[in-house]
Amino acid sequence: MENSELVKRCIYWQFSLIMSAAKKSLNRSGVLAGGNWIIDQVKMIDVYPQREQLANITGPTVTGTGGSPYNLLVNMAKLGLSIPLSAAGLVGKDAFGELILADCKKHKIDTKFLKLSSVAPTSYTDVMTESKGGNRTFFHNQGANAIWGGGDLDFSKTKAKFFHLGYLLLMQTLDGPDDKYGTKAAKLLAAAQSAGLKTSIDSVSEDSDRFEAVITPALKYTDYCILNEIEAGKTTGFKIRKDDGKLDTVALRHAAGALLQLGVRELVVIHFPEGGFARTRKGEDVLQSSLRVPAKDIVGAAGAGDAFCTGMLLGLHEDWELKKCLETAVCAAAACLSHASCTGGMKSLRSVQTLVSKYKYRPKLEKGL
Repeated sequence: MENSELVKRCIYWQFSLIMSAAKKSLNRSGVLAGGNWIIDQVKMIDVYPQREQLANITGPTVTGTGGSPYNLLVNMAKLGLSIPLSAAGLVGKDAFGELILADCKKHKIDTKFLKLSSVAPTSYTDVMTESKGGNRTFFHNQGANAIWGGGDLDFSKTKAKFFHLGYLLLMQTLDGPDDKYGTKAAKLLAAAQSAGLKTSIDSVSEDSDRFEAVITPALKYTDYCILNEIEAGKTTGFKIRKDDGKLDTVALRHAAGALLQLGVRELVVIHFPEGGFARTRKGEDVLQSSLRVPAKDIVGAAGAGDAFCTGMLLGLHEDWELKKCLETAVCAAAACLSHASCTGGMKSLRSVQTLVSKYKYRPKLEKGL
């Protein structure tokens, strides 16, 4: 009798937790994005020079958005679905900081969680983009992003449905250790989930051994993990490219499965130039080819990953089928390629989705799919 009563209490407790989380999620709408707020200064060059050699800057410097939350929110605003958008992070009390705040106001992005720092400048990146092919090299100053730890972010004061955090590996304080959660970023994501928000993460690609220490702890508190092939491979140890440079779709699936095993709650998405792959915890797999954009139409590739992430999260927010989410994601990435800056190429959702008729999809990545 005592055991039966204990079982009943455990079931009731678990049910209460589920209902509590569901109640917190009711009537939520919008995206709150935090992390790196960066001003990109994009310069087109004829060729990337060897050390102590000269390259020609072939046009005017393009000043634009940079950083995962900044690019994501501006892209969302441009897609035009009137989703509530909110910014979180830290910028300097300087000209670049004023530029970011004015840009947020222009795109109707709420900045109550985007604070000003008097001790650190606004982060910026000089982006050198090669005229032929759009290959990029980045020179980055972390600025105020390095000292933002999210401690001033009160999730009880937002009605957002999603909290997106990025870029992991490029936020010095949030990438730092935490005794309970592993990292401070993981702690922030856990707080968002406890408040009823769905969480998503993005990372930067770097050649280091920090992925296990920084990315892995965050996965346990991530609902939607969206990484590129390099980041997914570095986190899981799977080599997603074959020696001949072709995509290894078997390794791709293994990497997605490994990320779920590491703790991602609902969905893993891995993107790459040929398209994107999504796997849910329920076992649904979708492999989507990208658009066949000709080289003559590619102005730059800066922000293409963030554009893909934007399309994916938009679909998830709107409860679209997974295939439609991925189709929108690859179309958004294609739109981004038409401009040198990270968000200058984004258009309305209808315009972005009609790029399929202009460019068509690449061949299917696996036979029979």
